[in-house]
Amino acid sequence: MMSTMWLKFAWQNTLRNRRRSLVTVSIAALGTAAILVAGGFALSTYKALAEAAARSTGHLIIAKPDQFNKDEDTPLQHGLDNASALSASLLADPEVRSVLPRVEFSGLISNGDKSTVMMATGIDPDAEFAVKGPFLTITAGAVLVSGSKEAEVMLGEGLARSLKAKPGSSLTLLASTSEGALNAMDVQVKGIFSTGVPDMDRRFIYTDIATAQKLLNTKRVSSLGVFLNRMEMTGAAQQRLAAAHPALKVQTWLDQAFFYKSVRDLYNRIFGALGLIIGLIVVFVVTNAMAMAIIERTREIGTLRALGTLPSQLLRTLGLEGMVLGGVGAIAGALLALAVTVFLLLVPVQMPPPPGRSVGYPLIITFDSAMYLATMLSMVALTVLASVWIARKTVHMPVVDALAHT
Repeated sequence: MMSTMWLKFAWQNTLRNRRRSLVTVSIAALGTAAILVAGGFALSTYKALAEAAARSTGHLIIAKPDQFNKDEDTPLQHGLDNASALSASLLADPEVRSVLPRVEFSGLISNGDKSTVMMATGIDPDAEFAVKGPFLTITAGAVLVSGSKEAEVMLGEGLARSLKAKPGSSLTLLASTSEGALNAMDVQVKGIFSTGVPDMDRRFIYTDIATAQKLLNTKRVSSLGVFLNRMEMTGAAQQRLAAAHPALKVQTWLDQAFFYKSVRDLYNRIFGALGLIIGLIVVFVVTNAMAMAIIERTREIGTLRALGTLPSQLLRTLGLEGMVLGGVGAIAGALLALAVTVFLLLVPVQMPPPPGRSVGYPLIITFDSAMYLATMLSMVALTVLASVWIARKTVHMPVVDALAHT
């Protein structure tokens, strides 16, 4: 009952100067909304990059330890033998959704008149595109299929342009075999794709595993990408599979997600500084508003002190005023941020391509209840501390000096 009375008293005091209270609430609301929108954008970016990294490599990557730690003298020197049997044992785990083999190699690709460097990946086409979904933008032709009678490849858009190739064109692949000899193979272009990264599109090709192994004269694969039912299972699955296959090394998608780590570290610094600046602005505005309110009420405070009101009671009242202003502002800011989040879901906004990419991406603001709660509580705490800090000198002023204040 007593706390309700003090809160009602604080609320009535904030209404004594509505214009100043409105400015304070507006600053707190805009600060809260800015932090939540910026934080939601960062979270959506982290989530999108994490999903893209896991979709590219698999939640887990299994290979021989030297595959991760040493350079190869010849292609697939550190490759996996008996990949089919290993895949079958991995699929026995109930949390494993799919296992995708990969053969990674490099060499030259030629149209007869011009040769250029290629970075190639051999895949199981049917499983690859079924598990990963549409992770490539097909600009011409079609995707690879298993069991084709002819050796086929998919070219990056920039590489196809450089070689003047189109679906149906004949090209020649040249690479070193696993024994160190040179081998060449004629292939047909099945499709042309874009990854959205021009540098990759100028070098990258896909072929099926059978074609890659035939060119390299081996039955090995570079690694196995393990896709789990949910990303949250990654840590436990890594420990379980590493214990089951001690001769192999099991990495997570995060171990190879260098771009994701760089962007996350950059955004953490940017949004951390942004949050600090917004917090300081809110503190200064609330401090200024409370300072003016307290200075104007110095004689009132002196009268209350003369009537026997304790300094701690006055600090409580003024702190509650700051809490009311901060609380109303935090709620208004949270509602504003939520409205922006819903608006962007209903009316998609396309962001321009980031550096190094040729395609944009949708602007999405993630709603995270923990972030909302932490931001709102922080905003209320800031306003309360600012109010108490600025009021502590006035409430401890001698009663005679307070009553004589003009």
